[in-house]
Amino acid sequence: MYTPLWVKSHHSFLEGASSPAELVDRAADLGLPALALTDRAGVYGLVRAHVRARERGLKLLLGAELELRERAGESVIGRGGSDGGRGHAGSDGGRGHAGSGGGKSRGRSSGERGHSERGRSGRGLSEGGRSERGRDEGPADTSLGRVALLAPDRASYGRMCRLLTIGHTRGAKGEAWVRPEELAEMGRGLVVLSDAAPLLARLRAAGLPPGDLWAFCGRHLAPGEREREAALRAAAGRLGLGAVGGNAVLYHDRARRPLQDVVTCVRHGTTLSKAGRLLQPNGEHALLGPEVMASRFADAPELLAASRALAERCDFRLDQIRYRYPGEELPPGETEGRWLRRLAFEGAARRYPGGVPSAVRAQLERELAVIEDLDYGGYFLTMHEIVRHCGDEGILCQGRGSAANSAVCFCLGITAIDPVRMDLLFERFLSRERAEPPDIDLDIEHERREEVIQHVYGRYGRRRAAMVANVIRYRGRSAVREVGKALGVPATDLDAVARQLSHFGGDPFDDALARDAGLDAHAPTTRHLLRLAAELQDAPRHQSIHPGGFLLGLEPVDELVPIEPATMEGRTVIQWDKYDVEDLGLFKVDLLGLGALTCIRKAFELLQAHQGLELDIASVPAEDPATYEMVSAGDTVGVFQIESRAQMAMLPRLRPRTFYDLVIEVAIVRPGPIQGDMVHPYLLRRHGDEPVEYPHPKLRRMLEKTLGVPIFQEQVMKVAVAVAGYSPGEADQLRRDMAAWKSSGKIERHRDRMIPRMIESGIAPEFAERVFSQIRGFGEYGFPESHAASFALLAYVTAWLRCHHPAAFVCALLNAQPMGFYGPATLVDDAKRRGVEVRPVSVQTSRWDHTLEPRPEGGEALRIGLRLVKGLAEADGARVEAARGGGAFRDLADFVRRTRLGAKALVALAEAGAFEPLGVSRRDALWQVRGLVRALGDGLAETAPRTQLSFEKLSREEEVLWDYRATRHSPRGHPLGRFRAALAAQGMPTAAELEALPDGARTDFVGLVICRQRPITASGVTFATLEDETGFANLVLWRDVFEAHRVLAKTAVILGVSGRIQKAEGVTHLVAERLWPLPNALRPQAREIVHRSRDFR
Repeated sequence: MYTPLWVKSHHSFLEGASSPAELVDRAADLGLPALALTDRAGVYGLVRAHVRARERGLKLLLGAELELRERAGESVIGRGGSDGGRGHAGSDGGRGHAGSGGGKSRGRSSGERGHSERGRSGRGLSEGGRSERGRDEGPADTSLGRVALLAPDRASYGRMCRLLTIGHTRGAKGEAWVRPEELAEMGRGLVVLSDAAPLLARLRAAGLPPGDLWAFCGRHLAPGEREREAALRAAAGRLGLGAVGGNAVLYHDRARRPLQDVVTCVRHGTTLSKAGRLLQPNGEHALLGPEVMASRFADAPELLAASRALAERCDFRLDQIRYRYPGEELPPGETEGRWLRRLAFEGAARRYPGGVPSAVRAQLERELAVIEDLDYGGYFLTMHEIVRHCGDEGILCQGRGSAANSAVCFCLGITAIDPVRMDLLFERFLSRERAEPPDIDLDIEHERREEVIQHVYGRYGRRRAAMVANVIRYRGRSAVREVGKALGVPATDLDAVARQLSHFGGDPFDDALARDAGLDAHAPTTRHLLRLAAELQDAPRHQSIHPGGFLLGLEPVDELVPIEPATMEGRTVIQWDKYDVEDLGLFKVDLLGLGALTCIRKAFELLQAHQGLELDIASVPAEDPATYEMVSAGDTVGVFQIESRAQMAMLPRLRPRTFYDLVIEVAIVRPGPIQGDMVHPYLLRRHGDEPVEYPHPKLRRMLEKTLGVPIFQEQVMKVAVAVAGYSPGEADQLRRDMAAWKSSGKIERHRDRMIPRMIESGIAPEFAERVFSQIRGFGEYGFPESHAASFALLAYVTAWLRCHHPAAFVCALLNAQPMGFYGPATLVDDAKRRGVEVRPVSVQTSRWDHTLEPRPEGGEALRIGLRLVKGLAEADGARVEAARGGGAFRDLADFVRRTRLGAKALVALAEAGAFEPLGVSRRDALWQVRGLVRALGDGLAETAPRTQLSFEKLSREEEVLWDYRATRHSPRGHPLGRFRAALAAQGMPTAAELEALPDGARTDFVGLVICRQRPITASGVTFATLEDETGFANLVLWRDVFEAHRVLAKTAVILGVSGRIQKAEGVTHLVAERLWPLPNALRPQAREIVHRSRDFR
């Protein structure tokens, strides 16, 4: 028996070709007692391997691979070496596992850079942000090769993480290196493996003791391997070092070798035909069984025995980590518990100025007791401090998620939903039985979130605070492009295939995909492309940053997990993502950017400035009938959470009239209720068309608010406890399995237990099946009640603003872009239909942001801002505003002289019509701009050119096209307007006229594709919104129609539809039967329309 000690997963980013779970499963299936994971430059995959190893009963050795470098002239490389100064690490063109030996340090290859975030912040990880990067780096740094590190205990694991942290402050993204002396000094107790004789000598000279340093003898049936091994073992003998045997593992099975070749090509920016010695010579870097390795090392069984001995020495597991939260500074004499109690009851007095209800007091006491017992007080104090800081700085924020179940969070001002009034379940957030860290998501207006992030860094220090990672994975399109480049497939063919893959993901890599792209599905290259792209899909591409998750620690975080500088200036990030952090039970503070809060804050500011209205979220009038009337009509473009086509279709059916109705609306159009077939029964009961019945008397209380139909995650958990025999802890595991939607296969293990037990309890089999289908849907995406309530509050506020202050709302919404379902053109057109006057961009009045201007007849008009001008930088906009401070521009020459803008910015403004207030048409402005620029070499002319030409003015239709090209919208009209006469001549209705057609009527329609939405449902329906100059048309594409017209359905800008009208509960849909492009005569004009739809899942 032996133990693989040098193993890389695909978390070595374009080096390994198998997941940690695949490696662990293969090792367990082969009967191996243990397995190491030593990914390049980090511990990225350790938690995933740890979780799977725990499930499979396999011992996991914790390790990493690290590069060593030194300055030229310092090397003692070759002392004791017998192979001319080079070991296995660099003697075969980089195929050795330790990496290249010798040569000057240099950045990654162009191919490798192409799959990583570019650039580094340079911020150090020591306290105070001092940079360690570059301290020793120079052009003469020499790479000595890579070593594998294994951590036998907690102390050595911490030192390994610290070494990796220091290593990542140097060099390019994804690289980490230290000097031999640093490894010897800081790596005490680590097991260090090297397969290069010169490097062994250098590390011994640096002070690494023989008990820690080992020669790694890898056997891969490669030419010259035995000779190199003999030299390596001889060198180890002279140095007094032990030797260990195995192979360098890059994938779990030999079948993955082709993918490993491809990712090698991607990393080096080359093709398979040119890669040569960059590729491994055979498939012997797979995880091999004990019998194979025993045969391979029959002449030296002691080498395999040494691997077992080292595995027995390494006895540290990740679940032995003792993590402590940092806590907060307290007033003298206070404890966390007492101080939290005081803040909570002071907050309660503010929340309930008429007196704190006894039910609230009792709930606070109960929650505070649980928090005290679990020692979580510091976490709540941290969140309170962050919310207080946001309030002091005028930054809008609101907690959401399961934290809204907590009265303590409500009274501390973290959340805005009263959980006692809404009868929310605190145990969904925190319980003694579960003893899991609380998880509070704090939404912050996205434009000011960075201020809060830097506040956290400043408060806790760089070594005790770092952001959580986000693993960027290959999706269909990127996988096809990267594999195709490695195979040498022409770029035009790759573009054709990529265009057929949806934004949603999950497309099959099958013959139909190849045929739709115009490729020969049976050609060997095509088959290789599709097979390897399917294997690469979902593999890690590079590490990025979680939207807002922070890991804080009392002890240095970089002794728990390595910290890296992020691409974004001022950010540092750990090597684990949110799932890793949750699996280890660590505390995560989530500071998430939310555009809706930015929009709300900007709208409040506009109303205060123009109307003197002082508003905040709490003071917006509640339960406003006019707002609910607008919402119930599905008139919700731009309204947070209820603006999608699926939501718009549901609103007239549900017809919300109270806040709780809105909570249900937010939650019901989700995969959980939809896949569980709970939507239709709820609507029937809501409208009195079906009696309210309960599947079991035990379920009455938990389902009463939703008329006997489970809508929320908490209700499904309660059903499992009440009638399926789950304990609260098991129900929480069900919740975790639902939450881990990317690993939704875990949910299936509950099926055989839940359904029979529900039936035994007297539940109808049909209802039991529906409940489990709903659980599957929650595995994709579903809302807990508290989360839906938090979002419903923001939905109501944005709906109220849209209803009563449409100009301020659309102005704020445009200034908060990008966010939501709709682009600027749709938002502007919708505002015009609601009576808002829209004024075009103007160099005389437009600021960078959109603004409101008074109208003579009262109210405000929307002035389009410079930010919508394509090709104009924000710095250019600032120069225009600064120059205008000296008075209005007299003419175009005066503008050019005072702003000193370059040619690109001037042309962008001319094409957008921004100079028309100066009396210069677009074509004339373009001519004059070029003349002015030529006169003095890019923009400093004193007067207009002497030769003045006057061009024909644009027609109204041409102005609309120029507007769309230059600003992505037009206040003058809609691009479909130019086709109206031709379409009307063919008897095609407008979007407004569709509403008048009877149910079942067949018709043709043409519209601009605004958005596509494919909810995760069993039916596979796709919703699309088509728009013309009169409004929207709701298009329904069933799976068979979508598949029959895949190319058009996915890519068309303007789409023709033949179908039938479907009317139900005030909603009109056009159910597609056939799709078609515009007639040939109209296509040249259609190609001039610059527009891109927004597509969602």
